[in-house]
Amino acid sequence: MRIGLIDWIWFFSFIPQKYILCVNCFWTLLLLVEQAIEFPQVFAKVRVWERMVFDFILRGGRVIDPSQGVDEIMDVGFSGGKVARLGINLPAESRTEMRDVTGRLVVPGLIDLHTHVYWGGTSLGIDAQDFCRKSGVTTCIDTGSAGPGNFAGFRKHVIEQSAVRILAYLHVSFAGIYAFSKTVMVGESEELRLLAPADAVAVAEANRDVIIGIKVRVGLRASGRSGTAPLDIALQAANQTGLPLMCHIDEPPPSYEEVLERLRPGDVLTHAFRPFPNAPVDPQGRVKDAVLRARQRGVHFDIGHGKGSFAFKTARAMLANGFLPDTISSDIHALCIDGPAYDQVTTLSKFLCMGMPLNDVIAATTVNAAMALRRPELGTLKPGSVGDATILSIKQGEFDYVDVVGEHMTGDRRIVSEGVVIAGHWWHP
Repeated sequence: MRIGLIDWIWFFSFIPQKYILCVNCFWTLLLLVEQAIEFPQVFAKVRVWERMVFDFILRGGRVIDPSQGVDEIMDVGFSGGKVARLGINLPAESRTEMRDVTGRLVVPGLIDLHTHVYWGGTSLGIDAQDFCRKSGVTTCIDTGSAGPGNFAGFRKHVIEQSAVRILAYLHVSFAGIYAFSKTVMVGESEELRLLAPADAVAVAEANRDVIIGIKVRVGLRASGRSGTAPLDIALQAANQTGLPLMCHIDEPPPSYEEVLERLRPGDVLTHAFRPFPNAPVDPQGRVKDAVLRARQRGVHFDIGHGKGSFAFKTARAMLANGFLPDTISSDIHALCIDGPAYDQVTTLSKFLCMGMPLNDVIAATTVNAAMALRRPELGTLKPGSVGDATILSIKQGEFDYVDVVGEHMTGDRRIVSEGVVIAGHWWHP
């Protein structure tokens, strides 16, 4: 059996730390021999791996896992619904299910940090499972579709019925985003009487397993002329619960700078690469100082493409300045699923075609998203993590992409979802 780099790293993880100071592996082993009690304990753990039986193996793909710095041809083994092992030629038994993914990318299950999946409960909701089948997403983060007044229905009828994981930012507005359609468009944050921070705190505390933050939308379309008042109210709820906040921004008021100066470390600004007005760059294409200061203190910048919140012009300027998004998300909903956002892999493809390195693109929808969620068991293929994986391919050719202002870009690559593993088993197709 061939022993790869990952095997050696895994093996030496069992060696007591006091011996790692020894530079030469030979002397390390001699020291272990001298410690007759500890030596058998190390190799007992090695024998556990030799006896490991895998429920499912993805065989021969290019595994890219930014959480571990892994980019190598290898297998991924799953057992008990979790990732069990990365390695070369993992042993399979008669009951082990296998998929040959040679020539494909195998990455941690994709996380879309900004979706709207309260299907049937809100006018903007889409079917999470249909979306995930097309996008290769294993974890949807619903961002404020429901508020404290209707979250119970969202949980019972959508979250608990879904094969894919759905987590949520709870809207501080009592009924969430309740009037968002082609014919009716009412900003839920414009009427301050609808904001319910006390109710939001109570619902968040009662649903800690699935609520991962507080959501608010500010801007001319979402909050009218209320300025930063809805954001200040939402921050009170976030502070009370100890949860991060995700803030939507659209046209002023308030300004991009006013919003950023209120956000705390760990909070997320979504629609971060939006077009003018309220873009993150100045007229000369330089990143605004407020943006740089916010990143330095730990604010996360999320794409949230959607119907009106992503422009190639802004993205090119940000990337030219070396300012990559922390997370790439689709902001998928009923008004953008047929364009210009379409799905998560299309959103990822746009950044790949604009020159963002592939591993950074993958990180922005896996480990970085998991960090924003404070869920380290997601977005990784580390042994013991949740058994989710996405199989991707990269098609070569000429592909048309469009942003929210109607600018078209011809790209030479497209990321395509080829398969999804959920809880250690093949889910789709």
